[in-house]
Amino acid sequence: MTAMQPLLVELGTEELPVKALSGLAQAFFDGVLEGLRKRGIEIERGDAKPLYTPRRLAVMLPAVATEQPEQKSEVLGPYLNIALDANGAPTKALQGFAAKAGVEWTQLERTSDAKGERFVHRAVKPGARTADLLGEIVREAIAAMPIPKPMRWGAHAHAFARPVHWLVLLLGNDVVDAELLGVRSGRTSRGHRFMHDENIVIDAPSSYIDALRAAHVIVDPDARRDRIVAEVEAAARQGGGQARIDAGILEEVNGLTEWPHAIACSFDRAFLAVPSEALIATMEANQKFFPVLDADGRLGERFVGVANIASRDESEVRKGYERVIRPRFADAKFFFDEDLKQGLAAMGEGLAGVTYQAKLGSIADKAARVATLAESIATQVGADAALARRAAQLAKNDLQSRLVGEFPELQGIAGRHYAQAAGESSEVAAAIDEAYMPRFSADSIAPSKLGQVLAIAERLDTLAGGFAAGLKPTGNKDPFALRRNALGLARTLLEGGFDLLPFALLEHAVSVQPVKNDDFSAFEVTQFIYDRLRSYYAERGVPAEQFAAVEAVAHDSLPDFDARLRAIGAFAALPDAAALAAANKRIRNILRKADEPVPSRVDPSLFALDAERALADAVDAAIEETEAALEQRDYVAVLMRLAQLRPQVDAFFDAVMVNVDDAAVRGNRLALLQRLGDRLGNVAAIEHLSI
Repeated sequence: MTAMQPLLVELGTEELPVKALSGLAQAFFDGVLEGLRKRGIEIERGDAKPLYTPRRLAVMLPAVATEQPEQKSEVLGPYLNIALDANGAPTKALQGFAAKAGVEWTQLERTSDAKGERFVHRAVKPGARTADLLGEIVREAIAAMPIPKPMRWGAHAHAFARPVHWLVLLLGNDVVDAELLGVRSGRTSRGHRFMHDENIVIDAPSSYIDALRAAHVIVDPDARRDRIVAEVEAAARQGGGQARIDAGILEEVNGLTEWPHAIACSFDRAFLAVPSEALIATMEANQKFFPVLDADGRLGERFVGVANIASRDESEVRKGYERVIRPRFADAKFFFDEDLKQGLAAMGEGLAGVTYQAKLGSIADKAARVATLAESIATQVGADAALARRAAQLAKNDLQSRLVGEFPELQGIAGRHYAQAAGESSEVAAAIDEAYMPRFSADSIAPSKLGQVLAIAERLDTLAGGFAAGLKPTGNKDPFALRRNALGLARTLLEGGFDLLPFALLEHAVSVQPVKNDDFSAFEVTQFIYDRLRSYYAERGVPAEQFAAVEAVAHDSLPDFDARLRAIGAFAALPDAAALAAANKRIRNILRKADEPVPSRVDPSLFALDAERALADAVDAAIEETEAALEQRDYVAVLMRLAQLRPQVDAFFDAVMVNVDDAAVRGNRLALLQRLGDRLGNVAAIEHLSI
């Protein structure tokens, strides 16, 4: 049995780019594992994972075989009719093949394939020592890492994300000799840059994590992340609040620290007059601080910073954090105060001079179109049309504010604050903000009906205008974010319960565009929306054939589409579903191939067999019993009842020949199948469920 030893690879560098750090670590880890597997070296991975800090990338595996298994090779040579002459002597072709293999031709074996018998050279050689292969394995892993802008340093040609200073390469207790990126391997790592700026000798891979921890380096990113969360939450509790821990900010802080230490800080309470979103954006995006909220989720005057050091004088670090945030807050307060003086309505006066898109006019033009659409939609859904128009007229005004100029992510949020300050109704103020929801994939739709109306109108205009201006997405290019807008529109219609036909909405949106384009239609944009929905439902586990089954039939609205999709999902789980789907597919094929018009009514007097009479009675009963459920859109009840038709359907196809010579009987049977198929297809084209 091959001996196994733990493996440690650590690449020590200058501080790596924080946003790329976890990806680089994963790529390094995957590359080393792939290199070992490719060479047939046995691995016991256990719970191993990428290890990293800002100054190092590491791979630690609990057990790796110390050598490859035997390496078997097989090289095919010439066929016998080419390899041997008429006297059975080797030809030059065979002699050349043997010489290349390094053996006498008599030592070659023979094998056969479809073309005949041929010579073959088979060899077995001992596997190489893993230690002899590791240098090349790590080199390959480094070369395969996704580094967009490699750096060069020193007088050599090596390049990496950041300059490399040390390399630890241990297999068991032994150093594996290698030179990579101009650095010779050893067992010497380094501790924390400030708290333990000394070399650390790693005796064995098993001691690596503890040795670094003793040098104030937490190399396990999960352990480091847990420490950050625990300390930040504890620091927030000291001031009687709870920390707002954004996952993205947490990941960045985790990538910036080797020995994280949370420090409770505060700022002047007067800054709370500024919209809290602006203050939070400054703390999180600009400084990587964690805001502290009160029990009601409101921002207080406290925040938590995370230092990469446990300072002997924590108060100085606190002062530094508080000092660096003060001018940013002061700027935000100045912008906000100046915007209040101007007022939201006055901000809109400059929008006529700001181009939205060359073919689609100014932002003021877009706002006017959205107002028209919003008013129309509000009328259809019972919302206040005047409020919808007012909200749409004001929704873009904050683009001219100083606060949004500094914090673009506050668009809409700032408008809500300015609308409230201007005395606009609370519904209008909220809708101005909610018009941008959902802002990202995991975000909720607008909570208020007026906000949903505005969100729908905004996205309708963006989609119709984008297609009209020839900005349809191609490949990865989507300059107007039409894909995201299409999904946001679909989600709002769907989750908001809007019983509106998307095609009709888009026809109206297309009609108000300033540019006409014969290369697209409202139908094309509607299909674009359904393409986004296909991915939306696929992510929620809906099979493609179920989506196709519903998409193939007429449906009134997206909530109706969703109801049908839920019903087809329940139907597909029934034991009889597959057989009925196959039967419906057979029915569709028979009707499609019919040469004559199918009668509009079934004539019972033309029935010749009990099986067709039984099916006709069963279909009549099913139609009668599902009529009310169809009207009420209780599609689950409809399909459950139709599933009970399977015995009569099976019996019909077992006993009845549809395409008989008698034209009247044939037409009557086709009419019966048409009647059955129409009811089976009332909810969805269930034939799509048949493979």
